[in-house]
Amino acid sequence: MKEHDLLSSDIRFVKGVGEKRASAFYSLGIHTAGDLLSHYPRAYEDRTVYKKIIECEHDETVCIRATVSSALRKNVIRKNMTIYTAKLSDGTGVIEAVWFNMRFLDNQIKVGSEFIFYGKIQTSPKKRIQTPIFERIGAQKQTGRIVPVYPLSSGLTQKIISASVADVLNRTCGTLKDPIPETIRKKYNLCDIEKAYRQIHFPTSAKELEYARHRFIFEELFFMQAALFMLKGRRNKLSAIPIKDCNEMPDFIKSLPFALTNAQNRVLTEILSDIKNDTPMNRLVQGDVGSGKTIIAACAMFAAAKSGMQSALMAPTEILAAQHYESLNSLFSPLGINVELLTGSMTAKAKKEALSRIKNGESIVIVGTHALFSEQVEFNNLNLVITDEQHRFGVNQRKLFSDKGANPHTLVMTATPIPRTLALVVYGDLEVSAIDELPPGRQKIDTFPVGENMRERIYAFIKKEVAAGHQAYIVCPLVEESEQLDLKSVTEYAQTLSDEIFPDLSVAFLHGKMKASQKDTVMTHFAAGDIDVLVATSVIEVGVNVPNATIMVVENAERFGLSQLHQLRGRVGRGKDKAYCILFNQSKQTYAQERMEVMKRTNDGFIIAEKDLELRGPGEFFGTRQHGLPPLNIANLYSDLDVLTETTKAVRALLDEDPTLSLPQNQPILAKIREIFKQNITFS
Repeated sequence: MKEHDLLSSDIRFVKGVGEKRASAFYSLGIHTAGDLLSHYPRAYEDRTVYKKIIECEHDETVCIRATVSSALRKNVIRKNMTIYTAKLSDGTGVIEAVWFNMRFLDNQIKVGSEFIFYGKIQTSPKKRIQTPIFERIGAQKQTGRIVPVYPLSSGLTQKIISASVADVLNRTCGTLKDPIPETIRKKYNLCDIEKAYRQIHFPTSAKELEYARHRFIFEELFFMQAALFMLKGRRNKLSAIPIKDCNEMPDFIKSLPFALTNAQNRVLTEILSDIKNDTPMNRLVQGDVGSGKTIIAACAMFAAAKSGMQSALMAPTEILAAQHYESLNSLFSPLGINVELLTGSMTAKAKKEALSRIKNGESIVIVGTHALFSEQVEFNNLNLVITDEQHRFGVNQRKLFSDKGANPHTLVMTATPIPRTLALVVYGDLEVSAIDELPPGRQKIDTFPVGENMRERIYAFIKKEVAAGHQAYIVCPLVEESEQLDLKSVTEYAQTLSDEIFPDLSVAFLHGKMKASQKDTVMTHFAAGDIDVLVATSVIEVGVNVPNATIMVVENAERFGLSQLHQLRGRVGRGKDKAYCILFNQSKQTYAQERMEVMKRTNDGFIIAEKDLELRGPGEFFGTRQHGLPPLNIANLYSDLDVLTETTKAVRALLDEDPTLSLPQNQPILAKIREIFKQNITFS
C-alpha cells in the first residue's frame, strides 16, 4: 500500500488493530492512519533520569539500576489481591520493590538478576519503589528514554497505541509529503514532517521533542490563519453596493435619548467608513454587556434605510429578536421606517404577510431569528446583515445569511469580549472593533463570592429585594450526564424554593431542554414582573432585558468560566436600581477562589476575558467549532502567542505573493487547508 493510501486508509488496516480494536480508536476520533499520527501524546514520562538508591527522594519518579537481592515474597491479602515484594540493591543502598497481582513475576524476579527499574519512590515508613516497570540492561524499550503518554479509551493501552504509531511511521518512512514548503521551514527553523512525527511520538531528547512540538504548533496556527486570511481576501474581491454618506445621521444621533460615548462614536465611524465602500464590510463589534452595541447597529440600519436599502438583524432567540424589534420600532416608526419581525413561531398567516412585505420592500428593517435563513425569505434589496451574539453563529451560517443579498455588508456583534491578542485568530475573516467604554451612569454590580454558610442570609436578602418590588435570577450549572443527575435538578430546586423557602413568592424555572415557545413564555412573564424568582440554567446567559431584576445568584459558580459568569452577571443591573451578584463557590481549591476574586474585583469584560483565558486555557474559553474553526490538537492560543505572531507574518507574506495559492509550490498548502476545513468553512 502506498503512503498516501495508507494515511487515508481505515485504522483497522494498521498492523495489530483489526475490527475489534478499530471501534476503540474511533471513539477517540481516530478513523484513519493519518488521524493516528496526529493523535499527539498528552504527556511524557522522562525515563532517562537515573539515580542511585541512596539519592532517591520521596514522591519522585526515577530509574534505578539494581540487582534483586532477596527472593520474591508473595502475600495473599484476600481473593484477587496478592502483594509481591523483593529487595533491590545497587551498592549504595537497599530499596523494596512492591507489585500488585502480577503473577508473571515468579519467572522473572530472581536473586542476582539485574534490571533497570522505573517507578515512584516512597521513603516512609520505609524506602520503596511502587509497582516499577523493569527490563534487562540495554533493552531500552520501556526505560532509558522519553516515553509518550496518550489519551486512551476502553480497549486501548499505551503499548497498543505506540505500536500502531510505530507501524505507520515505519511503513511511510521517506514518503511523507510535507505541506509546509521548504522555504518557510528554513525561514522559521522548522523540522520536516517526518522528523517531527518521529520526535513527537518517540523523542530522543527533550530538545528534539520541543523542536517537533514547535513545528506542529506552527503548522496548526499557520493553516488556520491561512484559511481565514483567504476568506478575508475573497471577500475583498467581491463587489458590494455602497451605502452613501447619510446627511441625516447627525440629527438622528442627536434625537437619541442619550449621548454616544467616545468608543461608540469611534466604532460607528469605522462602520460608516466601511459601508460606503464598494467591497462588502465584514466587521465584528465586541463590547461588554451594556456598552451600547445595539444602538450602533441601529445607526448603521438607519444609514441603509436612508439609502433605500434593506437591513436585517438576526438574534439567537425569539425573545431577544422581539426585544430588538420593540426597541428598533420605537426608534424608526416615527421616522417612517417600517420594521418587520420574523420568527419561526409566527402563525402561517402572519408569516405570509411579513414575507410579502419583505419581498416587495415595504419593510426595510427586518428583525428575526434563524427563520431569516429560510428559503421562503426573499429580500427586495438586502444590503446590510447584522448578527447578534456572534458566538452562536458559525462562519457558514453567516455566509448563508449573507447569500440572501448581493454581497451585503455584514456586521456581527458579541457581548463576549475576546482578548485582543486572540481576535485575529478567532475572527480572522473579520475586521474587529471594540466598544471598550461603558455609558456614564452605568452602575457597578456588587459581586460577592460566598460559601454555604451564607445561604440563609442570601435567601433573606432575596426576600427583601422582592419585597422592594424587584426580581431575582438563580442559575444552576448545566448538569452533565456523567453525574447521574438530570435537568429535574433545576425543576426540583425551583419546587423546593417555591414550597419551602419562598412560599409567598412566584417561582418559575427555565432550562435548555424546554421548547422555544415554553422558554419564551417564561421569559415574557418574568419580563412583565409576573415571576419573582427565576431558577434557570445558563440558557439565560443571552436573554431578554429585565431592568427590574437586581439579584443574580449563581450556584456552583466554580463550574462556570469567568466570561460566562460575567455574562450572567450582566443580566442584572440593567435598570436604575442597585444590583448584586452572589456566587456560591463550593470548591476549596485556591484556583477556584482566585477566579471568584477576579469577579469580585472587576466588572471589565475585557480584563475578565484575559484572566479567563489565562486560568482555563483556550480549549474551555471558547469552542473553536462555534466559530467554524477546526479544533486545535496541540497549539495553545494563550501560551503560544509568540508562534502566532510568527505564523501571522508567514501567512501574510505568502498570500501577498500568491493570494489564491495557485502557484505549483503552494498547491500542498491549499490542499491541506481544504482537508482541514472541509466541514467547517466554505471557500466558494
